[in-house]
Amino acid sequence: MSSRAGSSRPVPVRRLLAVCAALIAVIAAVAGCSSDSNSSGSASSSANGQKVTLNVYAAASLKKTFTELADAFEKAHSDVDVKLNFAGSSALVTQINQGADADVIATADERTMQKLGDKAVDPAIFATNTLVIATAPGNPKQINGFASLKNADVKTVVCAPEVPCGAATVTVEKNTGVELSPVSQETSVTSVLTKVTSGEADAGLVYVTDAKSAGDKVSTVDDPAFATVVNKYPIATVKGTKHSEQAAQFKDMVTGQTGQEILAAAGFKPATS
Repeated sequence: MSSRAGSSRPVPVRRLLAVCAALIAVIAAVAGCSSDSNSSGSASSSANGQKVTLNVYAAASLKKTFTELADAFEKAHSDVDVKLNFAGSSALVTQINQGADADVIATADERTMQKLGDKAVDPAIFATNTLVIATAPGNPKQINGFASLKNADVKTVVCAPEVPCGAATVTVEKNTGVELSPVSQETSVTSVLTKVTSGEADAGLVYVTDAKSAGDKVSTVDDPAFATVVNKYPIATVKGTKHSEQAAQFKDMVTGQTGQEILAAAGFKPATS
């Protein structure tokens, strides 16, 4: 047997270094791929694990109903957190036109929604509402109709004309020939109601639903002229939303059975009214 078979020949240092360098490069490449894969998986898992925040902008008169709807939606969609923003419809539209991050918009009339142009995607009417006079409990000023609001001793508060409830008030004035001299014009219907419930005003023109939500804090006075001025409430998803699927689902809930039941309980009339 040759003596070479049982001996081990030293490997040249240069060759050994080359082999080590090659091994290090391979290990680094494999580690890099593994790292990228894990990073991607981690990011995906993180994205999937985080709740989607759905920004819903809604008219002030929808506060009670949309709060209930948001709760119902979150129960049905555990991966979604609904963030509500309530204000006068015109203020909401201004915010969106200035770049606010909204996914869904619901206004108290069609005219205001139209100011969004194509930013309002497929608007659909989901409810209607009419005005009513809210007074202090017991109606101490003995207001008996819209014309009574002209009385000098009655401090009346209304919505500003650019707000849907204010636009409805202007229409009633034109239809009846009765021009009011309000002590203030508010940017939202809830502000009008607050003026009445706080005693700062004797009467205020609000929606039927707002007066109903106030309970025994106010008395109400109707007028035949109110029935002919109906505000139709549209809801739309906002163009460019990053959460189009969830936005569409929320819209569907509002226009569907769940939404319609909640809205009806609050005093809203259906879209067909």
